[in-house]
Amino acid sequence: MAADDVRELLLSTTADASDPSTPLSAPDLRLLIDRLRLRSDRLHASALSFAASHRGALASSLTRAASAADSSASLESSLDSALAPLASSPDLSDLRALADRLLAARRELAERQEHLAAASTIASFAARLREARAAANPLDTAAAAAAELKPLLIDAERSGSGEDGPVVFGLLRSDWEQLVDELQVGLAKNVEECMEFAPEGGKVVVRAIPKSCSSRKQSVELSVALQALEIIDALDYGMAKIADLMMKHILVPAISNIHVAVSVEVIQEVGPEHSVSVLTIVASEGLKDNKDGLSLYSRIIDVIKFACKFICMENSKWVQSFAKLTWPRISDMVITHFLSKAVPNEASKLIEFQDVVRSTAEFENKLRSMMFLLPDRKDAKLTQFVDDVEVHFAIRKRSEILVKARNILVQYDYDNPLESGDRGDSVVDLLFLPEKCFTSKSVLLLMKLVHGALKPMRNAFTIPCKFTLPAFSVHEMDVLLLYKAIVPVQLEKHLDSISQVAAIVHNDFYHLSQEILGLAFQYHADFPIDLQKQVVFVDLAPIFSQMADVVLRRQIQLTIDTISEAIDGADGFQNTHQPQHYESAKFSIDQVVFILEKIRIMWESILPKSTYRKSMYHVLGSVFSRIARDMLLIDDMAAEETLQLQGLIHLALENISLLFLSLVDNDDGSTKFLDHDTWIQLDGTVPSLKKFRKLAELLDMSLKSITAAWESGDLVSCGFTSSEVQNFIKAIFADSPLRKECLGWIVRTPA
Repeated sequence: MAADDVRELLLSTTADASDPSTPLSAPDLRLLIDRLRLRSDRLHASALSFAASHRGALASSLTRAASAADSSASLESSLDSALAPLASSPDLSDLRALADRLLAARRELAERQEHLAAASTIASFAARLREARAAANPLDTAAAAAAELKPLLIDAERSGSGEDGPVVFGLLRSDWEQLVDELQVGLAKNVEECMEFAPEGGKVVVRAIPKSCSSRKQSVELSVALQALEIIDALDYGMAKIADLMMKHILVPAISNIHVAVSVEVIQEVGPEHSVSVLTIVASEGLKDNKDGLSLYSRIIDVIKFACKFICMENSKWVQSFAKLTWPRISDMVITHFLSKAVPNEASKLIEFQDVVRSTAEFENKLRSMMFLLPDRKDAKLTQFVDDVEVHFAIRKRSEILVKARNILVQYDYDNPLESGDRGDSVVDLLFLPEKCFTSKSVLLLMKLVHGALKPMRNAFTIPCKFTLPAFSVHEMDVLLLYKAIVPVQLEKHLDSISQVAAIVHNDFYHLSQEILGLAFQYHADFPIDLQKQVVFVDLAPIFSQMADVVLRRQIQLTIDTISEAIDGADGFQNTHQPQHYESAKFSIDQVVFILEKIRIMWESILPKSTYRKSMYHVLGSVFSRIARDMLLIDDMAAEETLQLQGLIHLALENISLLFLSLVDNDDGSTKFLDHDTWIQLDGTVPSLKKFRKLAELLDMSLKSITAAWESGDLVSCGFTSSEVQNFIKAIFADSPLRKECLGWIVRTPA
């Protein structure tokens, strides 16, 4: 008993009785002894009571224990007796050798028994193969024997490979395969001889037995031959030639020709085993194929009924073999010759196609009832086609639209667009800007094509159109993208030079971007709510807008580069007081004016007004900035030279007055001319023009006037820098105290 348990027997009243470290007093010890004695007596009494109540069980347990002890002693004695001889002989090699010989003898006996069984099996197989070959007449008996031998010679899990087996089994397997091949060929020939097809097509005669049966002892009835082919798993092989001939001579004429009928006749019957049946495809001018395909489907069903009854003997497995070999080709022909042609050309006629859907479903259901098609509907190729009529309709329309769009783009003459008689029709209003622009006729025809395809779809919501509408929106995008794909490549030379064609192409792209946004507003609300998110046009608008910007930026850059080349011919406007240099500078200015006037004539009548003005602002800004920079870089000017430069500036401004007038608005409708207000308006839109005009004034101003203009900020407002003014003064005025003083003022005066 633990110390804590002993203390629990004490009934101490001291405050620290619960403290384990407190020593026990003499009275406590006596009390503890008494309590321990009392508990021991109770436990002893309890043990005696348990033994008395379970005396039988305890006695039985003791008896079994004694018996087990005796058995263990006996086993130990027997084991000692058995091991005694071994203990007396330490060399166990003789015993081990004897055991090894015994095991080897047993293995050899087992191998001999296996070899004997294998030899017996091989002999049995060889005998049965000989019997199968001997029973080749009739063929069905040989086929049954070959089928019985197949699982014995062919390991299905190893695909018939016998590389790991005995050589003799390989020889037997090869012999069996040769037998099966001979049977396949013979049975297939037997089946083929039961059929007779007219060389000109359209007729088949089916006999229950081959026509040459009397002359060939090995011939069997058609049903027997098919049964034998089924037994050796060669039914498809035997049916293949018949299926091909039925397709070629019977089904192809029945499907591809509208004015034919199917005639079936049993012309001879001396018993079921000797019946002769004839199917003929006959011309019938009076027949008119219905739009729903009922006549076509009826002809096909008649042919299949004939095949099922007289060829397949209404055997479901034979029928399905015939179907597997013919149905893919039958369904393809029906789609090619009927269903694809029945797909409507207009969205409004899609509802009429439901008659074709119903008749096609009934046709396939009829074939299922005849066991020709499986009930799982995995081979419902025709039903799937008609159910996807919207897909086929959309694909057809897409092809038609893309062909028309391509012809429009390829055939349009971009070389003389402004000379066409329908120029007035090509000036169109922009949808989202209060402006007009000239576009090519091809773009107008393209948009007419798009609208013509989308408008009928408004009335197409009476049929399931979950695919048609989104597909049509994608197809219309393809039509528009066709312009992006063809025109830039077709007109590459025009786009790489300054031309009115490039300006028209810019307008085409810009107009298309506006029209695409218009499509979203015009047709989006007409679509069902659940389709509105799928039918999106606006994503395409930025693409065309960017293309328009690319074409325009290219034209602007080409113009600036061409003008820069013309300005380069002025040789920096140096020494214009000399006649030769002056003529060179004047010629350069004339070239610049000519180029500017040329692009004004091209752009003003074609580009939208806002686009035209922005483009000209950019070009003029570059031109005036370049000429002013070259003149300000002259390091020395004679008095006569300043007059010549001033004259060149005035000449340039005067000769492009029409260009200036095209860039300003005239609100009152009166004749425009270059007055003070006009120049102010132009200076605000082309900052370098103000500097260019101010340079002409500086060339005729005194030193003090120039300094005063700088101090007043007038020159700064025109775009002049401090260094430019200083260099200009140094180039015109000779060195003097006044020049130094003026230059000092300019340096000290902040810009």
